[in-house]
Amino acid sequence: MSDGTPHLTLSPGLTIGYTAPLAKTEDSITLDPGTHFLLARNGRGKTTLLRTIARSLKQLGGSVEAVGRLQYVPEDLRFDEEIPVASIFKALIPAARLTAAKELAERIELDLKKPYGKLSTGNRRKTSLIIAEYSLDPTISNILLLDEPFSGLDAHARAAFENIWKMSADKTLRLVSCHPDYDSMAMPSALLIQEGTIQHTRDSAQTWSQLKSQLN
Repeated sequence: MSDGTPHLTLSPGLTIGYTAPLAKTEDSITLDPGTHFLLARNGRGKTTLLRTIARSLKQLGGSVEAVGRLQYVPEDLRFDEEIPVASIFKALIPAARLTAAKELAERIELDLKKPYGKLSTGNRRKTSLIIAEYSLDPTISNILLLDEPFSGLDAHARAAFENIWKMSADKTLRLVSCHPDYDSMAMPSALLIQEGTIQHTRDSAQTWSQLKSQLN
């Protein structure tokens, strides 16, 4: 944990996988505060890389350095189906940020009174993302790993979270695994996994349309 600037560094030769290597870095990769996208075709190692960074899966080689409070939100995160969303928020979000979290839920049409098990896929995703964002400590540096956070989200909710990301970019590093759904989506910083290699590409004018042709 750090009260300074968050960063992630993947060493040269960082190798991810289970019993056999799935992908590795050739050069050192350092990510600074802001939003970075993680792109690859299915089965190429996006979730494996996030789990490795989160230390829930051991790397097969090399190392990961994470400076900042690290949180990982998996795509399949679930809560007790009988508990209302409001109770989940109360249990997991710091009291000082609970009101702001509830206000966001209202803006993006998440029913706090409804039991979690009766929520749609998109509203379950809203629940997870609100908990993740409002569990961040704004007084320190944070690293947030998000696996497919846009799955099931409507455009209004997606824009609300993207705005939060922009407002907190100086104190939070987000690594976001996703399958973009429109070509013009800006991706100025992206990790690509292709042909078993993890690469970092950065360009302020970079879009999904330019990057998707590189994936194989």
